[in-house]
Amino acid sequence: MRFSHTGPPPARRSDWKTLRTLLPYLAEFKGRVAIALGLLVLAKLCNVAVPLVLKEIVDRLSPQSLPLALPLALLLGYGALRLGTTLFAEIRDAAFAKVIQRATRRAALKVFRHLHSLSLRFHLERQTGGVSRDIERGTRGISFLLNFMIFNILPTLLEIGLVATVLLSKYDLRFAAVTFATLGAYVLFTLIITEWRMVFRRTMNQMDSKANTRAIDSLLNYETVKYFCNEPFEARRYDENLHSWEDAAVRNQTSLAALNAGQSAIVAAGVTILMVLAAQGVVDGALTLGDLVLVNAYMIQLYMPLHFLGFVYREIKHSLADMEKMFGLLEEPREVEDRPGAPDLEPNGGAIRFEAVDFSYEPRRAILHQVGFSIPAGRTVAVVGPSGAGKSTLARLLFRFYDVTGGRILVNGQDIREVTQHSLRAAIGIVPQDTVLFNDTIYYNIRYGRPDAGPEEIMEAARAAHIHDFIVGLPDGYDSLVGERGLKLSGGEKQRVAIARAILKNPVILIFDEATSALDSASEQAIQRELERIAIDRTTLVIAHRLSTVTHAHQILVMDGGRIVEQGNHEQLLDLKGFYARMWALQQQEERKNTPFPGVADNNKIINKIN
Repeated sequence: MRFSHTGPPPARRSDWKTLRTLLPYLAEFKGRVAIALGLLVLAKLCNVAVPLVLKEIVDRLSPQSLPLALPLALLLGYGALRLGTTLFAEIRDAAFAKVIQRATRRAALKVFRHLHSLSLRFHLERQTGGVSRDIERGTRGISFLLNFMIFNILPTLLEIGLVATVLLSKYDLRFAAVTFATLGAYVLFTLIITEWRMVFRRTMNQMDSKANTRAIDSLLNYETVKYFCNEPFEARRYDENLHSWEDAAVRNQTSLAALNAGQSAIVAAGVTILMVLAAQGVVDGALTLGDLVLVNAYMIQLYMPLHFLGFVYREIKHSLADMEKMFGLLEEPREVEDRPGAPDLEPNGGAIRFEAVDFSYEPRRAILHQVGFSIPAGRTVAVVGPSGAGKSTLARLLFRFYDVTGGRILVNGQDIREVTQHSLRAAIGIVPQDTVLFNDTIYYNIRYGRPDAGPEEIMEAARAAHIHDFIVGLPDGYDSLVGERGLKLSGGEKQRVAIARAILKNPVILIFDEATSALDSASEQAIQRELERIAIDRTTLVIAHRLSTVTHAHQILVMDGGRIVEQGNHEQLLDLKGFYARMWALQQQEERKNTPFPGVADNNKIINKIN
């Protein structure tokens, strides 16, 4: 049986909406934008003036213009205008460079911050490879869009208007009519064909994101792929998306060739008609050779930016498609948000209270039912029970990764929904069951608990977590890289780094979620003693499967099916001879089975006696 999740396709953002999203990023440098636009106008005025000066030079050098003289002033003016066209454009680009790069940086940072503000639910469902590729394409699209929209589309439209004005003022209406008809046909053809082609670009983006998602997912699970000899299977899955991307890319390229050919045909037809009109005017004596050169120069001058305008429009549409998904991420709603004007948590003591808490990840499946308990400040409460009982959900709710469906959670008498998330999480430290480290040094990963901590504090935290001796024994010591997700370290080593990180944070509330599950018995006992030491005077919630690790707790909550079925200290729960007592007996029996007996030393004694 195949299970798949197919939701409705994401709603398309309009191009204008995407463009409006960019406008605030330009407001930071209004002065630079104004200077760039001024330089743009100067560059285009110089460019349009060049053919006019060229016409005068040709007419002055025409055999009909006697006596012939070298038009030095015109030639110098021609050279100055040519220089001005390039010089103003280069200064414009230099002035606008900071605007483009700052806008790209601001937009990428805004998306990054927004992703971190989204709920845990979004991040559990996201596809990391696809999201990273969406951001990469989107930031690249911003740079292209700002550069070419302002410095290619606007100048081309300005130049077209100036040329049309010259043609209308100096020649009869037919020249301007042919020019506008050519432009109209060109723009209409470009708009229609480009819109048709956009489906191929969007398909390319979708397949590219999917292929990248599968590639990253496969590489992150390298060991699993090797365990099951599934390299060919992973290659086939990756190639499925590449094949779809290839088909869309081929269609995109072939349709581009058709678009270019059509645009060239329209422009060639317009230029030919104008040249025939100009040549006829020269033959009839109504125009000079200079006029013919002027018309030809204007047509070439218009043809190049107009042809480029078609390319720019296509690329702008592609950039908008690329930015579509990145800005779409900004529209992902925050499931958990601070209330307006929410105060910071007052962490004095760190007393915790769950009051009739109900919770479900989705309406059809309830996880917690009327869960209520208290942890007085400075006390330790353990939560035990079978897998799926809802133990780890308590920690997620306490961190406010989700909001409760019913009831409330109080810290120091404050409803955690009424205080800022940052202050709440700053007061809590956790050692999770599944420790995932950053692909950086051990020093960086421990310091992550408190980024402003000094080297001595970091080493002291490592000593407290019984990992300092291991670290200094490595060739690179604290500068040793842990690899992707910390895979260069064993499970126990990763967990000790997590413990050191929590110790360094020095919170008033501690959560140990199966904190010693990856350790051997000897290490577990040493770490357990250390955890008990750092838990003194801190409010501590211990989530455990192994009951032997929680016998010291002031109170133990036994959960089953999302409910608290028993509570008390270790001795009281054993006396009840209920759920906890059965779990204790079963685990003690398993530990006796797993204890090697007789040991190696005992075996040697027996052999010696026999001999």
